[in-house]
Amino acid sequence: MATRIPTGHRVMRKSPKQQRSQVTVEIIVEAGARVLAHKGWANFTTNEVARTAGVSIGSLYQYFPNNLAIAEAIRKRHLDEILRVLPDIKEQEEPVSLEQHIGQLIDGLIALHSTNQNLHRILIHEVPLAPREFYDTFEREYHRRYEVIIRAAAPSNDTKTDYLVVARILADALEGIIHSASRRNELMSPIIKKEMMKMIMSYLSLQESH
Repeated sequence: MATRIPTGHRVMRKSPKQQRSQVTVEIIVEAGARVLAHKGWANFTTNEVARTAGVSIGSLYQYFPNNLAIAEAIRKRHLDEILRVLPDIKEQEEPVSLEQHIGQLIDGLIALHSTNQNLHRILIHEVPLAPREFYDTFEREYHRRYEVIIRAAAPSNDTKTDYLVVARILADALEGIIHSASRRNELMSPIIKKEMMKMIMSYLSLQESH
């Protein structure tokens, strides 16, 4: 179980403004992801990240005060990638069925988590939990995507369902299945995908009947 870091921790010393500094930060974060996936949190050092990135330790410290800050930047990148693979009904021009939306959702999450599964496991189970200045924004948008899908499946006259609560429950359930399947190396199993689809469609059909 990951430990928790007290409030006051900062993700970055400063945000990169110019293109050159943005590229440097991206290189450091990418190198950090490779080091973290290969060596785990216990052996994750700023010196090793700087060496892998091909930058000086001074350049690294301009942006990241410690190894936890780099790990949190890696985590933020992962969360940004999650939002990119989640379907957003409001932005899709062509009409898509609910089942297709759910299929897109599952396919996107499986594809994302099947890449570098060891890194995801380490982020979840080894890296300490720091106060995340970016997480609230992510969570609101993340649950909004689920909520829109659920509303699309609900009767138009439904005034009783708390869609945000339903969205959180559905998101938590899907996350748990994805992470557990990844840990068991079963993420690419067609049976897992089929059962996830059945679970979500059954849950949404229950919401329709309430």
